[in-house]
Amino acid sequence: MQWERPLNKVLKRGVYLERQAAVPRYERNRNRMTFDETITARKSIRRYSDRPIPESDVEAILRAGLLAPSARNRQNLKFIVVRDPMLRDELVGACNGQSMVGEAPAFLAVCSTAGSIMPNGQPTAPIDAAIAMTYMLLKAAELGIGSCWIGNFSQQKMKSLLCVPDMAEVIAVSPLGYPAAEGNERMRKPFDEVVCFGRYRD
Repeated sequence: MQWERPLNKVLKRGVYLERQAAVPRYERNRNRMTFDETITARKSIRRYSDRPIPESDVEAILRAGLLAPSARNRQNLKFIVVRDPMLRDELVGACNGQSMVGEAPAFLAVCSTAGSIMPNGQPTAPIDAAIAMTYMLLKAAELGIGSCWIGNFSQQKMKSLLCVPDMAEVIAVSPLGYPAAEGNERMRKPFDEVVCFGRYRD
């Protein structure tokens, strides 16, 4: 009898480990990842399951985008979420045949509604939109939701399908969904090749 409790613990632990093994790696640490773990977990996902994303998670992703900084805090952005399967299928054509756009249960587009040139010569519109998209895709990764930043799309077709007015531009888009396959590991340049201290150097 004195071994009953430890044995039960061992059995329960075995069941737990078995269940964990059946859960995809990207979902095991859902809502428990550190920032470093989140940026490491984010991969470009090109295969998606048709499992729907909870509304609360979609809202959490969008709210992360609202927290992104922008030039002079003007927040000249619009986020468009597409769930309708028929519209997503049409968006495949706008994305030059990338089938993952129609496969994923949701599609996200980030638009700039206005912009200017900063004193450093750089435009605010694509920078502000890119920061917001980055925030949202990292939040998606934290929630176990896959994404793939897409720049390969027709601006004209995208604006037409999403009813984006002439004064706005679609800067970046991404499918959103639970991965049907894990993303590939990508090689990164060595630290010393990218980082300079003091001044630029080759």
